[in-house]
Amino acid sequence: MITENDKLLLTRKGIKEEKLNKQLACFASGFPYLKLHAAASIGKGIMQPDAEAQAAYLKAWDAYTQEAGHRIVKFVPASGAASRMFKNMFAFADADYDVPTTDFEKAFFTNIHSAAFYGALNEACKRLHHKDIDALMAEGSFKAVVRAMLEPEGLNYGALPKGLLLFHNYPEGPRTPLEEHLVEGALYARENDGTVPVHFTVSPEHRALFEALVKEKAPIYAAKYGVTYDVSFSEQKPSTDTVAANPDNTPFRQKDGSLLFRPGGHGALIENLNDIKADVVFVKNIDNVVPDRLKDDTVTYKKLIAGILVTLQQQAFAYLQKLDSGHYTMDDLREMLQFVQKQLCCKNPETKLLEDTELAIYLRQKLNRPMRVCGMVRNVGEPGGGPFLAYNADGTISLQILESSQIDMNDPEKKAMFEQGTHFNPVDLVCAVRNYKGEDFHLPDFVDPQTGFISHKSKDGKELKALELPGLWNGAMSNWNTVFVEVPLSTFNPVKTVNDLFREQHQ
Repeated sequence: MITENDKLLLTRKGIKEEKLNKQLACFASGFPYLKLHAAASIGKGIMQPDAEAQAAYLKAWDAYTQEAGHRIVKFVPASGAASRMFKNMFAFADADYDVPTTDFEKAFFTNIHSAAFYGALNEACKRLHHKDIDALMAEGSFKAVVRAMLEPEGLNYGALPKGLLLFHNYPEGPRTPLEEHLVEGALYARENDGTVPVHFTVSPEHRALFEALVKEKAPIYAAKYGVTYDVSFSEQKPSTDTVAANPDNTPFRQKDGSLLFRPGGHGALIENLNDIKADVVFVKNIDNVVPDRLKDDTVTYKKLIAGILVTLQQQAFAYLQKLDSGHYTMDDLREMLQFVQKQLCCKNPETKLLEDTELAIYLRQKLNRPMRVCGMVRNVGEPGGGPFLAYNADGTISLQILESSQIDMNDPEKKAMFEQGTHFNPVDLVCAVRNYKGEDFHLPDFVDPQTGFISHKSKDGKELKALELPGLWNGAMSNWNTVFVEVPLSTFNPVKTVNDLFREQHQ
Protein backbone atom coordinates (compact mmCIF):
# COMPACT_ATOMS: atom_id res chain seq x y z
CA MET A 1 0.00 0.00 0.00
CA ILE A 2 2.98 2.25 0.76
CA THR A 3 5.02 3.26 -2.31
CA GLU A 4 8.64 4.40 -2.52
CA ASN A 5 7.41 7.98 -3.10
CA ASP A 6 5.30 7.70 0.06
CA LYS A 7 8.38 6.64 2.00
CA LEU A 8 10.32 9.67 0.72
CA LEU A 9 7.43 11.98 1.73
CA LEU A 10 7.29 10.40 5.21
CA THR A 11 11.04 10.86 5.65
CA ARG A 12 10.79 14.48 4.53
CA LYS A 13 8.03 15.16 7.10
CA GLY A 14 9.73 13.18 9.86
CA ILE A 15 6.80 10.71 10.17
CA LYS A 16 7.53 7.02 10.84
CA GLU A 17 5.64 4.39 8.80
CA GLU A 18 4.38 2.88 12.06
CA LYS A 19 2.78 6.23 12.96
CA LEU A 20 1.08 6.40 9.53
CA ASN A 21 -0.37 2.90 10.02
CA LYS A 22 -1.64 3.86 13.49
CA GLN A 23 -3.40 6.91 12.03
CA LEU A 24 -5.03 4.82 9.29
CA ALA A 25 -6.16 2.32 11.94
CA CYS A 26 -7.82 5.21 13.85
CA PHE A 27 -10.05 5.94 10.83
CA ALA A 28 -11.27 2.37 10.88
CA SER A 29 -11.73 2.03 14.65
CA GLY A 30 -12.79 5.64 15.43
CA PHE A 31 -12.30 7.15 18.89
CA PRO A 32 -14.26 6.10 21.96
CA TYR A 33 -16.43 8.65 23.77
CA LEU A 34 -15.10 9.62 27.16
CA LYS A 35 -16.82 8.18 30.17
CA LEU A 36 -18.18 11.05 32.25
CA HIS A 37 -18.61 11.11 35.99
CA ALA A 38 -20.18 14.60 36.26
CA ALA A 39 -19.98 18.16 34.92
CA ALA A 40 -17.56 20.14 37.13
CA SER A 41 -19.19 22.95 39.13
CA ILE A 42 -18.39 25.24 42.08
CA GLY A 43 -17.32 23.06 45.00
CA LYS A 44 -17.25 20.05 42.72
CA GLY A 45 -14.05 20.48 40.81
CA ILE A 46 -14.14 24.29 40.34
CA MET A 47 -12.48 26.48 42.97
CA GLN A 48 -13.98 29.80 43.97
CA PRO A 49 -11.39 31.35 46.31
CA ASP A 50 -12.70 33.99 48.76
CA ALA A 51 -11.10 37.44 49.15
CA GLU A 52 -8.60 36.24 51.77
CA ALA A 53 -7.48 33.24 49.71
CA GLN A 54 -7.24 35.42 46.59
CA ALA A 55 -4.93 37.87 48.41
CA ALA A 56 -2.69 34.98 49.53
CA TYR A 57 -2.45 33.55 45.99
CA LEU A 58 -1.68 36.96 44.44
CA LYS A 59 1.05 37.40 47.04
CA ALA A 60 2.41 33.92 46.20
CA TRP A 61 2.71 34.85 42.52
CA ASP A 62 4.37 38.18 43.25
CA ALA A 63 6.89 36.40 45.51
CA TYR A 64 7.56 33.80 42.78
CA THR A 65 8.28 36.46 40.14
CA GLN A 66 10.68 38.22 42.55
CA GLU A 67 12.82 35.10 42.97
CA ALA A 68 15.73 34.73 40.58
CA GLY A 69 16.03 31.74 38.32
CA HIS A 70 12.35 31.22 37.40
CA ARG A 71 11.69 31.14 33.69
CA ILE A 72 8.15 32.40 32.89
CA VAL A 73 6.87 32.28 29.29
CA LYS A 74 3.66 33.57 27.74
CA PHE A 75 2.67 31.12 24.96
CA VAL A 76 0.21 32.36 22.33
CA PRO A 77 -1.18 30.10 19.55
CA ALA A 78 -1.39 32.56 16.66
CA SER A 79 -1.20 30.57 13.46
CA GLY A 80 -4.85 30.52 12.42
CA ALA A 81 -5.91 32.72 9.47
CA ALA A 82 -8.65 35.26 10.12
CA SER A 83 -10.68 34.11 7.11
CA ARG A 84 -13.50 32.72 9.38
CA MET A 85 -13.73 36.11 11.04
CA PHE A 86 -14.77 37.59 7.68
CA LYS A 87 -16.99 34.74 6.46
CA ASN A 88 -20.06 37.03 6.31
CA MET A 89 -18.16 39.73 4.40
CA PHE A 90 -16.82 37.24 1.86
CA ALA A 91 -20.43 36.12 1.36
CA PHE A 92 -21.50 39.75 0.78
CA ALA A 93 -18.69 40.33 -1.76
CA ASP A 94 -19.98 37.32 -3.73
CA ALA A 95 -23.73 38.01 -3.23
CA ASP A 96 -26.06 38.85 -6.11
CA TYR A 97 -27.08 42.12 -4.42
CA ASP A 98 -24.97 45.29 -3.93
CA VAL A 99 -26.26 46.97 -0.78
CA PRO A 100 -26.00 45.65 2.80
CA THR A 101 -29.03 43.41 3.28
CA THR A 102 -28.47 41.05 6.23
CA ASP A 103 -28.36 42.34 9.84
CA PHE A 104 -24.66 41.46 9.93
CA GLU A 105 -23.85 43.48 6.79
CA LYS A 106 -25.88 46.47 8.00
CA ALA A 107 -24.16 46.40 11.42
CA PHE A 108 -20.73 46.29 9.75
CA PHE A 109 -21.32 49.41 7.66
CA THR A 110 -23.15 51.28 10.46
CA ASN A 111 -20.15 50.78 12.79
CA ILE A 112 -17.31 50.95 10.30
CA HIS A 113 -16.11 54.37 11.51
CA SER A 114 -15.31 52.93 14.93
CA ALA A 115 -13.16 50.06 13.57
CA ALA A 116 -9.50 50.30 14.58
CA PHE A 117 -8.60 49.51 10.97
CA TYR A 118 -10.82 52.32 9.59
CA GLY A 119 -7.87 54.68 8.90
CA ALA A 120 -5.86 51.98 7.09
CA LEU A 121 -8.93 50.88 5.09
CA ASN A 122 -9.74 54.47 4.17
CA GLU A 123 -6.22 54.91 2.79
CA ALA A 124 -6.54 51.64 0.84
CA CYS A 125 -9.85 52.83 -0.69
CA LYS A 126 -8.29 56.17 -1.71
CA ARG A 127 -5.32 54.35 -3.24
CA LEU A 128 -7.46 51.84 -5.17
CA HIS A 129 -10.51 53.96 -6.06
CA HIS A 130 -9.38 57.59 -5.51
CA LYS A 131 -12.36 57.94 -3.11
CA ASP A 132 -12.67 57.56 0.65
CA ILE A 133 -15.01 55.09 2.40
CA ASP A 134 -17.81 57.62 2.89
CA ALA A 135 -17.79 58.60 -0.80
CA LEU A 136 -17.85 54.93 -1.86
CA MET A 137 -20.74 54.13 0.50
CA ALA A 138 -22.66 57.24 -0.66
CA GLU A 139 -22.57 56.04 -4.27
CA GLY A 140 -23.54 52.47 -3.26
CA SER A 141 -20.07 50.92 -3.84
CA PHE A 142 -20.18 48.91 -0.61
CA LYS A 143 -18.49 45.91 -2.18
CA ALA A 144 -15.51 48.02 -3.19
CA VAL A 145 -14.96 48.82 0.51
CA VAL A 146 -15.25 45.14 1.50
CA ARG A 147 -12.86 44.03 -1.23
CA ALA A 148 -10.35 46.71 -0.20
CA MET A 149 -10.47 45.17 3.28
CA LEU A 150 -10.22 41.50 2.25
CA GLU A 151 -8.16 41.31 -0.94
CA PRO A 152 -4.38 41.33 -1.35
CA GLU A 153 -4.26 44.64 -3.23
CA GLY A 154 -6.01 46.27 -0.21
CA LEU A 155 -5.43 45.32 3.46
CA ASN A 156 -5.47 41.56 2.65
CA TYR A 157 -7.39 40.88 5.91
CA GLY A 158 -9.04 37.84 4.32
CA ALA A 159 -5.71 36.02 4.24
CA LEU A 160 -3.85 37.40 7.28
CA PRO A 161 -3.82 35.83 10.75
CA LYS A 162 -5.81 37.58 13.53
CA GLY A 163 -2.60 38.50 15.37
CA LEU A 164 -1.70 41.05 12.67
CA LEU A 165 -5.08 42.81 12.27
CA LEU A 166 -5.79 46.19 13.85
CA PHE A 167 -8.13 45.48 16.79
CA HIS A 168 -8.17 48.41 19.22
CA ASN A 169 -7.96 52.19 18.93
CA TYR A 170 -5.68 54.32 21.14
CA PRO A 171 -4.82 58.02 21.01
CA GLU A 172 -1.29 57.08 19.85
CA GLY A 173 -2.64 54.81 17.09
CA PRO A 174 -4.35 51.41 16.68
CA ARG A 175 -2.99 48.15 18.11
CA THR A 176 -2.92 44.54 16.92
CA PRO A 177 -3.58 41.51 19.20
CA LEU A 178 0.14 40.75 19.04
CA GLU A 179 0.84 44.12 20.69
CA GLU A 180 -1.89 43.57 23.31
CA HIS A 181 -0.20 40.28 24.25
CA LEU A 182 3.17 42.06 24.59
CA VAL A 183 1.50 44.53 26.98
CA GLU A 184 -0.18 41.71 28.94
CA GLY A 185 3.16 39.92 29.25
CA ALA A 186 4.72 43.02 30.85
CA LEU A 187 1.82 43.21 33.36
CA TYR A 188 1.83 39.61 34.70
CA ALA A 189 4.63 37.49 33.18
CA ARG A 190 7.70 39.59 34.00
CA GLU A 191 10.73 37.74 35.42
CA ASN A 192 12.68 39.19 38.33
CA ASP A 193 15.28 40.84 36.02
CA GLY A 194 12.57 42.57 33.95
CA THR A 195 12.63 40.06 31.05
CA VAL A 196 9.26 39.19 29.48
CA PRO A 197 9.51 36.02 27.34
CA VAL A 198 6.63 35.76 24.82
CA HIS A 199 6.31 32.89 22.33
CA PHE A 200 3.97 32.90 19.31
CA THR A 201 3.18 29.84 17.22
CA VAL A 202 2.73 31.08 13.64
CA SER A 203 2.26 29.65 10.16
CA PRO A 204 5.38 29.66 7.93
CA GLU A 205 3.84 32.05 5.37
CA HIS A 206 3.21 34.75 8.02
CA ARG A 207 6.32 34.40 10.14
CA ALA A 208 8.23 37.25 8.45
CA LEU A 209 5.25 39.62 8.98
CA PHE A 210 5.12 38.74 12.71
CA GLU A 211 8.87 39.20 13.06
CA ALA A 212 8.72 42.60 11.34
CA LEU A 213 5.86 43.77 13.60
CA VAL A 214 7.73 42.67 16.75
CA LYS A 215 10.88 44.44 15.57
CA GLU A 216 8.86 47.64 15.07
CA LYS A 217 6.64 47.53 18.17
CA ALA A 218 8.49 45.66 20.96
CA PRO A 219 10.94 48.55 21.66
CA ILE A 220 7.96 50.95 22.13
CA TYR A 221 6.31 48.74 24.81
CA ALA A 222 9.66 47.83 26.37
CA ALA A 223 10.29 51.55 26.98
CA LYS A 224 6.71 52.14 28.17
CA TYR A 225 6.73 49.32 30.78
CA GLY A 226 10.45 49.25 31.65
CA VAL A 227 10.94 45.65 30.51
CA THR A 228 13.03 43.68 28.02
CA TYR A 229 11.11 41.46 25.62
CA ASP A 230 12.41 38.08 24.60
CA VAL A 231 10.07 37.20 21.72
CA SER A 232 10.34 33.86 19.92
CA PHE A 233 8.34 32.04 17.24
CA SER A 234 7.71 28.48 16.17
CA GLU A 235 5.65 26.71 13.54
CA GLN A 236 3.63 23.50 13.71
CA LYS A 237 6.00 20.66 12.93
CA PRO A 238 5.42 18.75 9.67
CA SER A 239 5.82 15.56 11.76
CA THR A 240 2.51 16.39 13.50
CA ASP A 241 0.54 16.46 10.21
CA THR A 242 -2.00 13.65 9.87
CA VAL A 243 -2.83 11.56 6.81
CA ALA A 244 -6.23 11.94 5.12
CA ALA A 245 -8.33 8.89 4.26
CA ASN A 246 -11.07 7.99 1.78
CA PRO A 247 -14.56 7.18 3.12
CA ASP A 248 -13.51 3.46 3.05
CA ASN A 249 -10.49 4.27 5.34
CA THR A 250 -7.85 3.69 2.64
CA PRO A 251 -5.23 6.46 2.25
CA PHE A 252 -6.55 9.44 0.25
CA ARG A 253 -4.36 10.16 -2.78
CA GLN A 254 -4.08 13.42 -4.66
CA LYS A 255 -4.25 13.73 -8.45
CA ASP A 256 -0.48 13.07 -8.71
CA GLY A 257 -0.84 9.89 -6.60
CA SER A 258 0.81 11.34 -3.49
CA LEU A 259 -0.61 10.94 0.02
CA LEU A 260 -2.47 13.94 1.40
CA PHE A 261 -1.38 15.19 4.82
CA ARG A 262 -3.19 17.91 6.76
CA PRO A 263 -2.22 19.95 9.84
CA GLY A 264 -3.20 17.99 12.95
CA GLY A 265 -5.14 20.85 14.66
CA HIS A 266 -4.06 22.76 17.77
CA GLY A 267 -3.18 19.50 19.53
CA ALA A 268 -0.02 19.50 17.39
CA LEU A 269 1.17 22.44 19.48
CA ILE A 270 1.98 20.15 22.42
CA GLU A 271 5.25 19.56 20.51
CA ASN A 272 5.89 23.32 20.36
CA LEU A 273 5.03 23.69 24.04
CA ASN A 274 7.37 20.80 24.80
CA ASP A 275 10.27 22.72 23.20
CA ILE A 276 9.74 25.73 25.49
CA LYS A 277 12.28 25.81 28.30
CA ALA A 278 10.36 27.27 31.24
CA ASP A 279 9.08 26.68 34.76
CA VAL A 280 5.71 28.34 34.22
CA VAL A 281 3.90 28.88 30.90
CA PHE A 282 0.76 31.01 30.40
CA VAL A 283 -1.41 29.86 27.47
CA LYS A 284 -4.03 32.11 25.92
CA ASN A 285 -5.55 32.45 22.45
CA ILE A 286 -4.44 35.31 20.21
CA ASP A 287 -7.88 36.92 19.81
CA ASN A 288 -8.87 37.05 23.51
CA VAL A 289 -7.53 40.54 24.27
CA VAL A 290 -9.05 43.81 25.52
CA PRO A 291 -7.91 47.43 25.45
CA ASP A 292 -5.85 48.76 28.38
CA ARG A 293 -8.89 50.33 30.10
CA LEU A 294 -10.28 46.80 30.68
CA LYS A 295 -7.07 44.89 31.40
CA ASP A 296 -7.22 45.03 35.22
CA ASP A 297 -9.42 41.93 35.57
CA THR A 298 -7.37 39.98 33.05
CA VAL A 299 -4.13 40.78 34.87
CA THR A 300 -5.52 40.09 38.37
CA TYR A 301 -6.96 36.71 37.44
CA LYS A 302 -3.90 35.66 35.46
CA LYS A 303 -1.81 36.36 38.57
CA LEU A 304 -4.40 34.56 40.71
CA ILE A 305 -4.36 31.31 38.73
CA ALA A 306 -0.55 31.49 38.56
CA GLY A 307 -0.43 31.96 42.36
CA ILE A 308 -2.64 28.86 42.82
CA LEU A 309 -0.34 26.93 40.47
CA VAL A 310 2.92 27.74 42.28
CA THR A 311 1.30 27.16 45.71
CA LEU A 312 0.05 23.68 44.72
CA GLN A 313 3.29 22.87 42.94
CA GLN A 314 5.34 23.76 46.03
CA GLN A 315 3.26 21.32 48.07
CA ALA A 316 3.52 18.57 45.43
CA PHE A 317 7.31 19.04 45.26
CA ALA A 318 7.64 18.75 49.06
CA TYR A 319 5.68 15.47 48.99
CA LEU A 320 7.77 14.08 46.12
CA GLN A 321 10.99 14.88 47.98
CA LYS A 322 9.62 13.06 51.01
CA LEU A 323 8.57 10.04 48.92
CA ASP A 324 11.93 9.85 47.16
CA SER A 325 13.81 10.07 50.47
CA GLY A 326 11.95 6.97 51.77
CA HIS A 327 11.40 8.76 55.11
CA TYR A 328 7.63 8.87 55.40
CA THR A 329 4.95 7.45 57.68
CA MET A 330 1.50 6.06 56.94
CA ASP A 331 0.09 9.41 58.16
CA ASP A 332 2.25 11.20 55.57
CA LEU A 333 0.83 8.98 52.83
CA ARG A 334 -2.72 9.66 54.01
CA GLU A 335 -2.02 13.41 53.93
CA MET A 336 -0.62 13.12 50.39
CA LEU A 337 -3.65 11.10 49.29
CA GLN A 338 -5.93 13.81 50.71
CA PHE A 339 -3.99 16.41 48.74
CA VAL A 340 -4.28 14.43 45.47
CA GLN A 341 -8.01 13.84 46.04
CA LYS A 342 -9.08 17.22 47.44
CA GLN A 343 -6.71 19.75 45.87
CA LEU A 344 -5.95 18.01 42.58
CA CYS A 345 -9.42 16.39 42.27
CA CYS A 346 -7.94 13.05 41.26
CA LYS A 347 -9.72 10.08 42.86
CA ASN A 348 -9.46 6.33 42.56
CA PRO A 349 -11.73 4.10 44.66
CA GLU A 350 -9.07 1.39 44.48
CA THR A 351 -6.57 3.32 46.63
CA LYS A 352 -8.11 2.01 49.86
CA LEU A 353 -7.08 -1.52 48.80
CA LEU A 354 -3.41 -0.60 48.27
CA GLU A 355 -0.57 -1.63 50.55
CA ASP A 356 1.76 1.12 51.86
CA THR A 357 4.39 0.57 49.18
CA GLU A 358 1.78 0.39 46.38
CA LEU A 359 0.13 3.57 47.68
CA ALA A 360 3.51 5.37 47.71
CA ILE A 361 4.11 4.31 44.07
CA TYR A 362 0.59 5.47 43.09
CA LEU A 363 1.05 8.85 44.82
CA ARG A 364 4.44 9.41 43.26
CA GLN A 365 2.99 8.72 39.82
CA LYS A 366 0.08 11.15 40.37
CA LEU A 367 2.20 13.93 41.89
CA ASN A 368 5.12 13.72 39.46
CA ARG A 369 3.52 15.07 36.29
CA PRO A 370 2.87 18.45 34.63
CA MET A 371 0.27 20.64 36.30
CA ARG A 372 -2.14 23.21 34.91
CA VAL A 373 -4.56 25.63 36.50
CA CYS A 374 -7.35 26.68 34.13
CA GLY A 375 -9.69 29.65 34.43
CA MET A 376 -13.35 28.72 33.81
CA VAL A 377 -16.11 31.23 33.11
CA ARG A 378 -19.85 30.99 33.73
CA ASN A 379 -21.71 29.50 30.82
CA VAL A 380 -23.60 32.16 28.90
CA GLY A 381 -24.36 30.04 25.89
CA GLU A 382 -20.94 30.46 24.21
CA PRO A 383 -19.92 27.43 22.18
CA GLY A 384 -16.90 25.47 23.23
CA GLY A 385 -15.67 22.84 25.60
CA GLY A 386 -16.38 22.67 29.27
CA PRO A 387 -15.00 21.33 32.56
CA PHE A 388 -15.89 17.73 33.52
CA LEU A 389 -14.93 14.99 35.91
CA ALA A 390 -14.13 12.06 33.63
CA TYR A 391 -12.83 8.50 33.96
CA ASN A 392 -9.31 7.73 32.77
CA ALA A 393 -7.88 4.49 31.42
CA ASP A 394 -6.41 3.61 34.85
CA GLY A 395 -9.80 3.88 36.60
CA THR A 396 -9.10 7.29 38.20
CA ILE A 397 -11.56 10.13 37.95
CA SER A 398 -9.93 13.49 37.17
CA LEU A 399 -10.73 16.92 35.80
CA GLN A 400 -10.77 17.25 32.00
CA ILE A 401 -11.73 19.93 29.49
CA LEU A 402 -13.98 18.21 26.96
CA GLU A 403 -15.46 19.22 23.62
CA SER A 404 -18.94 18.13 22.62
CA SER A 405 -17.44 15.74 20.01
CA GLN A 406 -15.90 13.68 22.88
CA ILE A 407 -19.28 13.14 24.52
CA ASP A 408 -21.89 10.60 23.44
CA MET A 409 -24.83 12.92 22.73
CA ASN A 410 -27.05 9.94 21.95
CA ASP A 411 -26.87 9.01 25.64
CA PRO A 412 -29.52 11.18 27.35
CA GLU A 413 -27.64 11.16 30.70
CA LYS A 414 -24.36 12.33 29.09
CA LYS A 415 -26.13 14.89 26.92
CA ALA A 416 -27.86 16.31 30.02
CA MET A 417 -24.47 16.59 31.78
CA PHE A 418 -23.09 18.55 28.85
CA GLU A 419 -26.12 20.81 28.61
CA GLN A 420 -26.35 21.45 32.35
CA GLY A 421 -22.70 22.43 32.64
CA THR A 422 -22.45 25.73 34.55
CA HIS A 423 -19.06 26.77 33.10
CA PHE A 424 -17.09 26.62 29.89
CA ASN A 425 -13.45 26.80 28.88
CA PRO A 426 -12.20 30.21 27.71
CA VAL A 427 -8.60 28.88 27.16
CA ASP A 428 -7.00 30.60 30.11
CA LEU A 429 -4.27 28.27 31.32
CA VAL A 430 -1.12 28.46 33.34
CA CYS A 431 1.12 25.42 33.22
CA ALA A 432 4.01 24.03 35.27
CA VAL A 433 6.12 21.86 33.00
CA ARG A 434 9.21 20.93 35.10
CA ASN A 435 9.57 18.31 37.83
CA TYR A 436 10.79 18.92 41.37
CA LYS A 437 14.40 18.39 40.30
CA GLY A 438 14.05 21.20 37.74
CA GLU A 439 14.03 18.79 34.76
CA ASP A 440 11.63 19.29 31.84
CA PHE A 441 8.73 16.88 31.56
CA HIS A 442 8.47 15.23 28.13
CA LEU A 443 4.93 16.47 27.42
CA PRO A 444 4.03 14.03 24.58
CA ASP A 445 4.20 11.26 27.23
CA PHE A 446 1.11 12.73 28.92
CA VAL A 447 -1.17 12.83 25.85
CA ASP A 448 -4.19 10.53 25.68
CA PRO A 449 -4.02 9.23 22.08
CA GLN A 450 -7.61 7.96 22.38
CA THR A 451 -9.04 11.48 22.37
CA GLY A 452 -8.52 12.55 18.77
CA PHE A 453 -11.49 13.01 16.50
CA ILE A 454 -12.38 12.48 12.84
CA SER A 455 -13.96 15.19 10.70
CA HIS A 456 -15.34 15.07 7.14
CA LYS A 457 -13.81 17.38 4.52
CA SER A 458 -13.37 17.42 0.75
CA LYS A 459 -10.47 18.01 -1.67
CA ASP A 460 -10.69 18.45 -5.46
CA GLY A 461 -14.39 17.58 -5.22
CA LYS A 462 -13.68 14.23 -3.48
CA GLU A 463 -14.88 13.44 0.05
CA LEU A 464 -12.23 12.66 2.66
CA LYS A 465 -11.83 11.92 6.34
CA ALA A 466 -9.45 14.09 8.32
CA LEU A 467 -7.83 13.18 11.61
CA GLU A 468 -7.51 15.80 14.34
CA LEU A 469 -4.97 15.14 17.06
CA PRO A 470 -6.12 15.32 20.69
CA GLY A 471 -6.71 19.05 21.29
CA LEU A 472 -4.04 21.04 23.14
CA TRP A 473 -6.12 21.63 26.27
CA ASN A 474 -8.22 18.43 25.83
CA GLY A 475 -6.51 15.15 25.17
CA ALA A 476 -2.98 16.57 24.81
CA MET A 477 -3.02 17.50 28.51
CA SER A 478 -5.24 14.63 29.59
CA ASN A 479 -2.73 13.06 31.98
CA TRP A 480 -1.71 16.32 33.70
CA ASN A 481 -2.78 17.39 37.16
CA THR A 482 -5.61 19.81 36.51
CA VAL A 483 -7.23 22.46 38.70
CA PHE A 484 -10.20 24.61 37.65
CA VAL A 485 -10.80 28.10 39.05
CA GLU A 486 -13.76 30.36 38.37
CA VAL A 487 -12.75 33.58 36.59
CA PRO A 488 -15.13 36.42 35.62
CA LEU A 489 -16.67 36.67 32.18
CA SER A 490 -14.86 40.01 31.76
CA THR A 491 -11.63 38.02 31.12
CA PHE A 492 -13.17 36.37 28.04
CA ASN A 493 -13.56 38.59 25.00
CA PRO A 494 -12.73 36.59 21.89
CA VAL A 495 -13.16 38.01 18.39
CA LYS A 496 -14.92 35.35 16.31
CA THR A 497 -16.38 37.72 13.65
CA VAL A 498 -15.35 41.17 12.46
CA ASN A 499 -18.48 42.65 14.10
CA ASP A 500 -17.24 41.48 17.53
CA LEU A 501 -14.74 44.34 17.24
CA PHE A 502 -17.67 46.75 17.56
CA ARG A 503 -18.64 45.30 20.98
CA GLU A 504 -18.13 47.68 23.84
CA GLN A 505 -15.27 45.49 25.19
CA HIS A 506 -13.21 46.19 22.07
CA GLN A 507 -13.88 49.90 21.77
